[in-house]
Amino acid sequence: MKIIIEIADEFSKSCPDYRCIAIECEVANTLRDDKLWREIEDVSARLRSTLALEAINKQPNIHATRMVYKVLGKDPNRYRPSAEALMRRVVKGEELYRINTPVDLINLISLKSGFSIGGFDRNKIVGDKLTLGIGRAGEKFEGIGRGPLNIEGLPVFRDEAGAIGTPTSDEERTKIDTDTKKLLLIIHDFGNSSDLLPTAELAEEKLREYAGASDLKRLF
Repeated sequence: MKIIIEIADEFSKSCPDYRCIAIECEVANTLRDDKLWREIEDVSARLRSTLALEAINKQPNIHATRMVYKVLGKDPNRYRPSAEALMRRVVKGEELYRINTPVDLINLISLKSGFSIGGFDRNKIVGDKLTLGIGRAGEKFEGIGRGPLNIEGLPVFRDEAGAIGTPTSDEERTKIDTDTKKLLLIIHDFGNSSDLLPTAELAEEKLREYAGASDLKRLF
């Protein structure tokens, strides 16, 4: 059954321009794909040669995410959107973490687009519905590789068991690992961008190329 995406009233009232595209598919996971990493390195080199560190937060899709954080009362300099954090690492000449092919692929799409993208093991999600709301004080969230994360005031997707993803970090409980066979990714668009659909199409292309994706379903 395809997952259902809902946006809570509390969120849509604060962020009326928000849209997302979710992609659900079967994948053939691998630990590393050398061709994918050559593409990541090419994109990284281009960003380093064309983008100044102080200009990253002004990139349109990153800027739109940061503005929503401010509307919700969250400091985007302390809780950076994941796309911004990735670009900062690249522009500063720091190595990106090599995780596994689906995660590396998501990072590639995020670097190319400036969209923060949530990536989840579909089989670890509880239930068939995700709801986008606003993080609450004291809400449990174990950020991947970060430990406990204060998600109060962050946009957050929840399944039946609780919070699983924000544009800053996803949750350990539903993370993609080498055993992941069914993938769900969500491209966050906070500024009604014309880039959203082309980015989804690019993500599907790269999922087929690098992760052997099949049975792709696109959800709006």
